[in-house]
Amino acid sequence: MINIKALKKLSQDFSVLYLEDDTAIRKSMTNYLQKFFTKVVSGEDGFIGLEHYKKEKFDIIITDLSMPNLNGLEMLKKIKEIHEDQAILITSAHSESEYMIEAIRIGIDGYVIKPFDFEQLNKELYKIVEKLHKFAQNKQYKENLEEIVKEKTRKLQEMLTYETQNYEQTIYSMVEMIEDRDTYTAGHAKRVAQYSKLIAQEMGYSEEDCTKIYQAGILHDIGKIATPDSVLLNPKKLNDIEYKLIQEHVEVGYKLLNHIPMFQPLANIVRSHHERYDGTGYPQGLKGDEIDPLARIMMVADAFDAMTTNRIYKARKSLKKSLEEIQELQGIQFHPEVVTPAIRALKSIHIDKQISQLPKSILEQERFAYFYKDTLSNVYNQNYLDVVLMKNTHEKEFQFLNIFYLKNFSQFNKEQSWKKGDELLKRFATLLNEFFQDSLVFRVFGDDFVVLSRTNYDTTLLDDALEELLHPTCVRALLKRYNLDDTPITNLLDINKS
Repeated sequence: MINIKALKKLSQDFSVLYLEDDTAIRKSMTNYLQKFFTKVVSGEDGFIGLEHYKKEKFDIIITDLSMPNLNGLEMLKKIKEIHEDQAILITSAHSESEYMIEAIRIGIDGYVIKPFDFEQLNKELYKIVEKLHKFAQNKQYKENLEEIVKEKTRKLQEMLTYETQNYEQTIYSMVEMIEDRDTYTAGHAKRVAQYSKLIAQEMGYSEEDCTKIYQAGILHDIGKIATPDSVLLNPKKLNDIEYKLIQEHVEVGYKLLNHIPMFQPLANIVRSHHERYDGTGYPQGLKGDEIDPLARIMMVADAFDAMTTNRIYKARKSLKKSLEEIQELQGIQFHPEVVTPAIRALKSIHIDKQISQLPKSILEQERFAYFYKDTLSNVYNQNYLDVVLMKNTHEKEFQFLNIFYLKNFSQFNKEQSWKKGDELLKRFATLLNEFFQDSLVFRVFGDDFVVLSRTNYDTTLLDDALEELLHPTCVRALLKRYNLDDTPITNLLDINKS
């Protein structure tokens, strides 16, 4: 149960635009929302809502779907054109999947079924205001980044001995700092260092410069020690705000290294490794020969490792395809003088096909679960289903997709309460986890479940267990099965199209 005092405290600084065509519901809900939010503006249709939105910004929009003049979905599409990241809570008397699919397409933060269960409403409000606070903290974090960098630099300087004879030991101590937070980043750094040195040797650079670029490669992502964990360790695709935050790492790395005399020769290489030959890179937008010569090499090495490594949202390319892409980007992303020797240096590289962003250690699994586990049912959420389905198109790990539709679940919630509905979902998820061994279970659309399996299970025993669970209720489970060899499914929306 949501703590009302905590919800009031989190909500008090935010404004709400509330749209509902039913006068009695609108008046009742407006009074209720005013208990939490400092400012609540209401209206009876999407047209009025859009006019209010054009005049002033609102932190949260709460809207019904079916309204006269301009319905809720059409209004939200126009608002998304104005502000793509607008926080939205939908209220509706409909709970079937087709309504939710349209809402997912436009991007919402939650929905509440009418008539309102205020405990569920409070949960959705708490989730949204907590998210808004997170973005506000990230904004404040960015504004205060200079002070954070100074503090990180001070602590780093205290740790280092400045003794030249301990140079190698100092470098690898810094790498361990990265490994402690993100083991994938550390492996990436070592590979970029190796690739950079091979290219530099192929181009005839001196031993001193080859050593310098190797050391810069090891440290090229050191600025990520100032990146918030919520961004650095996020396995999902980053949004615009998070992407801008992670871009800060090159300037942070530059400032860290430039304040330490023994690392100053590496600072500019690190700063420029995300520039592009055509001038569209960051942080300075340098182009052509303006880019540090050794940084031009690292730009290729860094991109090559990204191409040949499995990412959560992107499968790795083959060595041949990666080198072809580097050739194609000559004069666009990469300096022409580097491309040909880079291809010669990298053409015989052995690529470890096991390198992946997927979790390996128990700690990494817990970090991963933070982003991709459904907190109610303790199975995976629908965001991770899209990730696995996309990955499965290349690796063919799972052959069968089973989707369980829980019919009449909204009716059960109304008759028995949301609390009992949550308990039923937990028990249903537990049964699926116990029955489908060596499979992945996901909760989707609020009250449906998807199971990805390697084998085609005989569900006779499961049917008996589900009948025992659901028989006393009005809820019924409908199973639909797909053979992914016959019906390619790459994301959640494909399931409902099939």
